[in-house]
Parts: sequence; structure tokens; C-alpha cells
Amino acid sequence: MSFVDDVVSVLPQPLREMAYRHHELIKFAIVGATTFVIDSGIFYFLKLTVLTEKPVTAKIISGVIAVIASYILNREWSFKNRGGRERHHEALLFFGVSGVGVMLSNIPLWISSYVFDLRQPNVSFTVENIADFVSAFVIGNFLQMAFRFWAMRRWVFPDEMTELEAELEGLIEEEQLGQN
Repeated sequence: MSFVDDVVSVLPQPLREMAYRHHELIKFAIVGATTFVIDSGIFYFLKLTVLTEKPVTAKIISGVIAVIASYILNREWSFKNRGGRERHHEALLFFGVSGVGVMLSNIPLWISSYVFDLRQPNVSFTVENIADFVSAFVIGNFLQMAFRFWAMRRWVFPDEMTELEAELEGLIEEEQLGQN
């Protein structure tokens, strides 16, 4: 039994049922919170030290590192009962979907930085950093999270049973048509 299972087991019955029904989403959110800490920590370290003039580059680097951590955590925990693809195929799909997610998460930061020009010296250090945080980590991560959860369940870690049932139903229909 995992830590999350221990926590869920002490919830009131209606919340416990909802938690069991949406366990993948909850685990995905916990992985997201963990990778958020990784992403934001690396981003601000880079942005405030070696990449002060290149916030989008800093965000891409931090995002790539967070995506690698996300693959490991999602594969081994969030979606461990899904899949069935060969690991290299699954990893390729994961990183492809995550690449789209990284691009989605950078669009608001790019707009904030280069369209609205919320950079020093046009704005204060505080305004720049608040704008970067809201655009990259609030708006950008929300867009990325919604897309990635949908795409992970749909393509990367599909529900094997649903696919097998659909395939079996197709074979049965073909067999029945062949007999008529």
C-alpha cells in the first residue's frame, strides 16, 4: 500500500470513492506538483544566474529536465497499470506529447516577455518576475497539464482492456459477417 492509499483510506466515504474513481488524475497531479518544484527551481536558478537575458531558454531547459522526471514518475506510478507498448515506443510518444506540452507552456511566457515586453528596464524586477511566474507557471502549466493528461491517457498509456475489447468486438463482427 502506498502513501497515497494510506491518505485516501482515512478520507470520508464520499471523498474516498471519488479519490478511487479518479486515482490516475490524483497521481498525475502529485507528479505534476513534484515536477513543478523541479521546473520552477531550475528555471529561477538559471534565470537569476547564467541566463538572465534569456528567460525562454531557461524555461525550456527547466521544462526538459522536469519532463524527464515526469516520464519516470508517471510510467512507474501514475499510469503503472496502463500501457502495453514497448518501452522505446512509449517513451517516444511520451516525449513527443511532452514536447508539445513544453511548447504550450512557453507560449504565455513568450507573449508576456516579447509581445507585452514585460522585461527590465521596461518594468521593475518584481513585475517581471511576477509576470514570468503567472505566464509560465500558472497559465502555461495549466495549458500543458490539461493537454498532457488527455494525451497521456489517449496515446501514451492507453487502457489496454478498452483497446482489446474493441479489437475483439471487431473480430467477432468480421467472423459473424463471414458466416452469413
